[in-house]
Amino acid sequence: MSDRPAFVLHEHRTPRHHFDLRLAEGGVLRSWALPRGLPTDPRGNRLAVAVPDHDYAHLTYTDADKDIADTGWWEEHDRTERRMLFTLHGRAGSRRYALIRTGRDWLLHLTKEQPAP
Repeated sequence: MSDRPAFVLHEHRTPRHHFDLRLAEGGVLRSWALPRGLPTDPRGNRLAVAVPDHDYAHLTYTDADKDIADTGWWEEHDRTERRMLFTLHGRAGSRRYALIRTGRDWLLHLTKEQPAP
């Protein structure tokens, strides 16, 4: 594994179509289920439900119901108890997001300010 923390975005087809965002941190993949996938517009948020951590083997894991939608590395810009600002550097480019804690769940927000192409 490189010195840059990895991420993977899994696309699941069962039991209902959804995505899982997994960020390498502290020896595990911190994970969130995204029922509607990554946000594509800064004016909207997407629900992100924290799920149990996964081991690093899930960075490349696929099966009959799960594919890798994107993978790469991520960088953290800022973190508080209620928010984490980070950039995903994936196969198709870089996008900056904020994970915002709403209590039990999280919201994933695409920020207005994006990295230069």
